[in-house]
Amino acid sequence: MDLLNTLVDKGLRRELPTRDEALAVLATSDDDLLDVVAAAGKVRRHWFGRRVKLNYLVNLKSGLCPEDCSYCSQRLGSEAGILKYTWLKPDEASKAAAAGLAGGAKRVCLVASGRGPTDRDVDRVAGTIKAIKDQNENVEVCACLGLLSDGQAERLREAGADAYNHNLNTSEATYGDITTTHTYADRVDTVQKAHAAGLSACSGLIAGMGESDEDLVDVVFSLRELDPDSVPVNFLIPFEGTPLAKEWNLTPQRCLRILAMVRFVCPDAEVRIAGGREVHLRTMQPLALNIANSIFLGDYLTSEGQAGKADLEMIADAGFEVEGAGEVTLPQHRADVAAAAAGGCGSHADAGCGSHAEAGCGTGCGAVCGSHEPAAVPDVNEPRTDLVAVRRRGAGTDLAPNA
Repeated sequence: MDLLNTLVDKGLRRELPTRDEALAVLATSDDDLLDVVAAAGKVRRHWFGRRVKLNYLVNLKSGLCPEDCSYCSQRLGSEAGILKYTWLKPDEASKAAAAGLAGGAKRVCLVASGRGPTDRDVDRVAGTIKAIKDQNENVEVCACLGLLSDGQAERLREAGADAYNHNLNTSEATYGDITTTHTYADRVDTVQKAHAAGLSACSGLIAGMGESDEDLVDVVFSLRELDPDSVPVNFLIPFEGTPLAKEWNLTPQRCLRILAMVRFVCPDAEVRIAGGREVHLRTMQPLALNIANSIFLGDYLTSEGQAGKADLEMIADAGFEVEGAGEVTLPQHRADVAAAAAGGCGSHADAGCGSHAEAGCGTGCGAVCGSHEPAAVPDVNEPRTDLVAVRRRGAGTDLAPNA
């Protein structure tokens, strides 16, 4: 396809595709899907080789959020039966992080629900960052605490944070349809504050909320303009008890096209498969590694993910390798810019976190064992609600985390 050859050439040169080219990727047929993946894979391998970066989420404070983001199980008025707890102590958070690091994670993402941190909250997180780094000298830490006030990004950087995550989530034109308690401009402002403070900016999107192809292209082009180092792509998990509980709009093929479009528009950024990969990509997850170079290990914020051991086996079976702690994630030109912004600390300023759009489960679906009866073939057009499992282990519980 001439389109794909053009997109590969542009990706290798870091040249922005046209909007029509990005839209055309989303409109490709199933017959062309493997060609789309292969083309995006050429761009991915040029900038990131066959490395897969592992990130690990620690939910510092779950639920009880005053914001009304329609996609989120922690939102104001949510009836989802998630874990709810206030701030973890630094030693509790450090213990949770250790499980992910032992499983091969390179970065810990510290997330807390809420509109944004108070100055006291920033102090709490600073203590948690210190506790984690005292135990793991080379770990990278990303904070995801909501909207930042003036000076808070600088304080987080001084405390040892390497990155800050705040997602745009959807297009500016449709943002008011999913959230009314803050604006799209508020989110852009926080990403810019992180950039200005020398933190590695991380910002991405949520697909599957009923948006159009034009909306998806709009938000990804906006992300390209903001130029974050890391772009997490979340696939909506329609939690029962949230306004978007009935929005089951994604197929594995659709998810692969979205990831490919993001890779072509942001060729040299860390593209992370974030929330929802188990629920929507399902058995196509290994194929998605040809496009994205980063995933979360284990569980998410309020939902369970695929077993950490299964994540590692998937990466190895697909012919990829886990990125080591001593390896720099970003291409050299990005790492140099990040090093200059962070005052010389180039090896840590190279990625980001996920979002409040947590993902689902790879462990909650049963299988027929010991039976000669053929297993029922799932209807791909039916919502896979059986793959959504509320997290009941790890941070905020007495059970061992999944990593």
